[in-house]
Formats: sequence, C-alpha cells, structure tokens
Amino acid sequence: MPETGAVTRTTLLDQVLPSPLALHRVEIRRITLAPDVAGGLHVHNGPVFGSIESGSAVYQIEGEPPTILRPGDVFYEPAHVRIQRFDAQQDGVTFLGYFLLAADQDAELEFPEA
Repeated sequence: MPETGAVTRTTLLDQVLPSPLALHRVEIRRITLAPDVAGGLHVHNGPVFGSIESGSAVYQIEGEPPTILRPGDVFYEPAHVRIQRFDAQQDGVTFLGYFLLAADQDAELEFPEA
C-alpha cells in the first residue's frame, strides 16, 4: 500500500448522460490527426469521451463557444449532437476516444451537410 500522499486522484470530468444507457461495452481508440486537419462537422451514434495525449485541437459543439484542448484535457461528445469542430492545430493531435456502446452496436460517425 502506498504511503499517504504518494497517490493523488483528481476528477477531471463527471458527466451526467441525458438518459440511462444500457452499456454493454466500451471501445477505446487512439486517434491521430495530422497538423491542421479539420475533423469536420460530425455526429456520433453514442456518447464519446476523450482525453488528449499530445498536440492540440479546437473543439466545439454546435452553438457553443470553441475550446482549445491540450494534453491532459478531457472532453465529451454527446450522442446525436452536432460537433461543429474537432480541428487539429499546427502541432496535430493524438487523443484517446472512449466509445460507450450498447449490445450489438458499433461506433458510427456521420458527416451531415452543413
């Protein structure tokens, strides 16, 4: 057992989901966008959580102000909500995406027209 003070636990995000979710599995992906690549307007079919490993990105849910995500930052992309931007900056970005999936569901990404 570690000595007192040797372990620190910090809550980075405590996100309430809009409705109960029959969670069956979590798929974790490491995703890398090259420098200055714009992720484009997109929608996920289930909630996605993420954490930035390296680089930075401009993150924006449609109708909300943009945020710059840097290493150690976490984010939440709600299901069926338009994500206006997830754009790599000049240094590119690598992040972990945690896709919460129900039974018989695959992670899907839709690119709607503006």
